[in-house]
Amino acid sequence: MKRTIAIVCGGDTSEFQVSLRSAQGIYSFIDKEKYTLYIVEMHGLDWHVQLPDGNKAPIDRNDFSFQVDGKKVTFDFAYITIHGTPGEDGRLQGYFDLLHIPYSCCGVLAAALTYDKFACNQYLKVFGVRIAESLVLRQGQSISDEDVIEKIGLPCFIKPSLGGSSFGVTKVKTKEQIQPAIVKAFGEAQEVLVEAFMEGTEVTCGCYKTKKNSVVFPITEVVTENEFFDYDAKYNGQVSEITPARISDDLTHRIQTLTSAIYDILGASGIIRVDYIITAGDKINLLEVNTTPGMTATSFIPQQVRAAGLDIKDVMTDIIENPF
Repeated sequence: MKRTIAIVCGGDTSEFQVSLRSAQGIYSFIDKEKYTLYIVEMHGLDWHVQLPDGNKAPIDRNDFSFQVDGKKVTFDFAYITIHGTPGEDGRLQGYFDLLHIPYSCCGVLAAALTYDKFACNQYLKVFGVRIAESLVLRQGQSISDEDVIEKIGLPCFIKPSLGGSSFGVTKVKTKEQIQPAIVKAFGEAQEVLVEAFMEGTEVTCGCYKTKKNSVVFPITEVVTENEFFDYDAKYNGQVSEITPARISDDLTHRIQTLTSAIYDILGASGIIRVDYIITAGDKINLLEVNTTPGMTATSFIPQQVRAAGLDIKDVMTDIIENPF
């Protein structure tokens, strides 16, 4: 008998549409001979499942079920692909834990920690991971232009400490840009990260582990003509994504080893992707950890799976069948 899988998407941030695209990607990747798939879309308190006939059915939040043709349908597994709250920050994971529904990604603690870029990077710094100089502002706090320049320097990045897809991110080059960039970032989240600019090569590396397999994917080099890897670069083709990256075998091995170590330090589950900047002297600097990375056909992870000579369908099956 086929197991029933919920592909959970949507969420309550600017990444809503990106999440819907990831859901379509995951739907195409999972083996439909083995599983019955439904896409579950969440926005606020509107939770509904998309039915094959194009209609929608509301989700009963008491047990994460729905009704179709007078029959109750429950789920055996949830593949979470919400980028942002409540699917990337641990809230939905806690809900599924209470219902004893297994899911695809990190648990509550790892999800909450990695969702906060400042907290995650500071935590990993304790383990010897190199990070940029940074400071955090919380809602209601402010900082003078002079303090930013003295403590962080210019250029710098000002961005939400919570969230992704480069929403609310500004590369600040002048004193006059600092306060508008802070306002913009606060428009996306209640915490703002002010982070020193690092000159170098941007790369990203995916990894997943199950009871049967431990896989670190080939590394992707990110090359964009834009000021940084912004939304247009990520989703509108204004970027070159080179897999495997044009770096030495030694540096490749070091990045993959570090990615695997970060996975274990965080107690991660499912697929994660770790972004880095390689600075002079082949120094590896952490940018951020993504625990629900984009999963469209052109996203980094599917590219890296192909470069590894693996079938994405087999990877999905491994994650569903053999979670820790």
